[in-house]
Amino acid sequence: MRILSLLAGALLALASATAFADATVPTKDIAGASDPAWLKRYEGSFIVSYEHRRFDAISFPASKLLPSADPEERDSNNNRPRRAARTVKAEGEYTRLLYVAPEDRSTLEVMRNYINEIKSAGGRLLYGCTNHECGGEFEGNDHGGGTQGLLEQIYPGNRVKDANFSNGKCASGTDPQEQRYLLAQLPDGNGGTRTLAVYVYQIGDKTYCSALKDRTGVLVVAVSPKPMDNKMVTVTSDEMKRALETAGHIALYGIYFDTNKSQVKPESKPTLEQIANLLKQLPNLRLGVVGHTDDVGDDASNLRLSQRRADAVVAALVEDYGIAESRLAPSGAGETKPVVPNSNDAARAKNRRVELVKL
Repeated sequence: MRILSLLAGALLALASATAFADATVPTKDIAGASDPAWLKRYEGSFIVSYEHRRFDAISFPASKLLPSADPEERDSNNNRPRRAARTVKAEGEYTRLLYVAPEDRSTLEVMRNYINEIKSAGGRLLYGCTNHECGGEFEGNDHGGGTQGLLEQIYPGNRVKDANFSNGKCASGTDPQEQRYLLAQLPDGNGGTRTLAVYVYQIGDKTYCSALKDRTGVLVVAVSPKPMDNKMVTVTSDEMKRALETAGHIALYGIYFDTNKSQVKPESKPTLEQIANLLKQLPNLRLGVVGHTDDVGDDASNLRLSQRRADAVVAALVEDYGIAESRLAPSGAGETKPVVPNSNDAARAKNRRVELVKL
């Protein structure tokens, strides 16, 4: 029995050592990862972390990171926030790739290769910075009690799904020793625009991560234009009527706009038709049309955007469906009346809506 017990203990120790082995120099991409068809990688690099979402949104920093106006403000990890005064928001097909470049490749060499590739594809550079020019601190996305850095702006810690001690966790969690950042846009060949952020840095030292120390990490976040699947069932005029009678208002998610735009998109037609049917069925009904946004962007801009969107809905009902303008009162609430906290992308989507209010 003692021999069996010793053997079991040895096997358990071996399993534990294997499960928590140090990072190693990668020799192949992690399972399931692949480059977007339109984007090349630096030759000899391997993907150590990967995330793909069919539809998502991100606000890319487009200027130097600056301290929060509130010196006492802290994020969920007790870090002092840093924010860019200018950002570029992109939504569509989202891909994040984290590569480890071959040995002895400098951050400058790798970044210049990406710049040349972007220019050869007809792209344009929106913003770039190096080292302390970028603002913030040289921090990875796995720290607390310090100051936010540029890396965690485009790859925040709450998006990390890599296992502890893995190459992916080590490559993003260690503090970079040198950093270069680039934000660019490229034509997609179909009249749209792709947005691409490239963050190149020298991987720092950390327990369990020494194999990657001083290697060049390449974080690429790419967003390609792609329409969101419309999975919402169109609310009928009868359903709108019941909600207005019982609650006095109804939130609609079938009216669509491009990011930061107020032009009503064609796929909004089914919902607009139902609103028009409701108003024709009830000739004495007057409605408030209220635009709502999420919390991305500043308060004043969101308020103006929500007002313009409400105005656009009213204009569509008047011009396309013959509804009297006197029966409709557009207004914007901006981000002031969320239905749920703006804690993640799904919640923010819930807060982007148009509400009808019985007057």
